[in-house]
Amino acid sequence: MLKAEGLVAGYGAAEEILKGAWIDVEAGEIVTIIGPNGAGKSTLLKAIAGLVPLKGGTVKMNGADVTRQDALGRSKAGLAFVMQEKNVFGTMSVAENLDIASFGNSSGMAARREAIYARYPVLAEKRKAMARTLSGGQRQLLAMGMGLMTEPKLLLLDEPTAGLSPKAAEELFMAIIELNQSGLPVLMVEQHALEALEISTRGYVIVTGRNAATGGGKELAADPEVRRLFLGG
Repeated sequence: MLKAEGLVAGYGAAEEILKGAWIDVEAGEIVTIIGPNGAGKSTLLKAIAGLVPLKGGTVKMNGADVTRQDALGRSKAGLAFVMQEKNVFGTMSVAENLDIASFGNSSGMAARREAIYARYPVLAEKRKAMARTLSGGQRQLLAMGMGLMTEPKLLLLDEPTAGLSPKAAEELFMAIIELNQSGLPVLMVEQHALEALEISTRGYVIVTGRNAATGGGKELAADPEVRRLFLGG
């Protein structure tokens, strides 16, 4: 589904945050990236999505090389990226947010919107409400719904539970599981690393822009060294 190899990227001419990182995602998987603050986890997602220019490495989707594609090109190839912050338009309604996410693919937009409402009834109830009035969990569901409006083949989530209450975070994890069970692979960076690994097929540990470890989600969650260094013991 996704094969990203040897990724080198940063935000300045000389700055390199990623130093050869790699990620694979197979069909049907939930894959979580963990690591210390500043390790390059979010940069890795953004580099895969085409939002941070690559200085080296390749990105392939379903065997097709999309390395030279910009963010729009990678979106059309099947990648949907949901940012951690500023991921909805606060002064627009829920319905308008979903519709604007269908840029370049308006055919069947109404049917896709109704499918989102069926999946997330709270968004249907609040379809006319301004996005800024939603709770944190509801805003994240809307952001995920906006990603789904592009009919992606792979969903990238950057810290989806950031700032949410424990109950809202648990509900969002359940939404991610249900989405994955419907057939959509998910690659995410998550601050609640232990909880994320527990629901993940596989996990990657990124340290200073490089791969430090990989393994099954539950395997990494149970690894004493990984727990000591990254999961609070």
